[in-house]
Amino acid sequence: MNRILRAFLLFPILMLFAVACEGKSKDANKAPDFKLIGIDGKSYTMKDFKGKVILLDFWATWCGPCRMEMPHLKDLYATYKEKGLEIVGVSLDQSGAQVVKPYIEQNGVLFTSLLADEAVVKAYGGINAIPTTFLIDKKGRIQKVYRGYTDKRVFEEDVKKLL
Repeated sequence: MNRILRAFLLFPILMLFAVACEGKSKDANKAPDFKLIGIDGKSYTMKDFKGKVILLDFWATWCGPCRMEMPHLKDLYATYKEKGLEIVGVSLDQSGAQVVKPYIEQNGVLFTSLLADEAVVKAYGGINAIPTTFLIDKKGRIQKVYRGYTDKRVFEEDVKKLL
């Protein structure tokens, strides 16, 4: 009788623990939200890209590997935007829009370009190398992180799996 009573009392506790652990694992790789200003002067949050596959690229105009990667991102955006890909460039340039906007315009970049702040850098782990690009699925979960220059084929293979 004692065993049955203990099992009966222990079962709800174990179920609560299981639910709590499951909730944490689902949110563990959720992309942090942000509120950033774009070079167009508008405010953007992650919710603006809800339901899309996102390549969230932290970069700077003075970064050689970032500049090498930019044509790849432009091509991917042109090819896959109609299929649900969103590319969001987050510039780490300290001079802000005064250097980023001319670079974006001169290079024909059509995807969303935002200006980073300390909060977004911290939320995404400190960004200790650039470019750093996060592949985020349609449910807003980070699926992969690329640090340093990444070849277009690598991005494309991973993006196609999520579209």
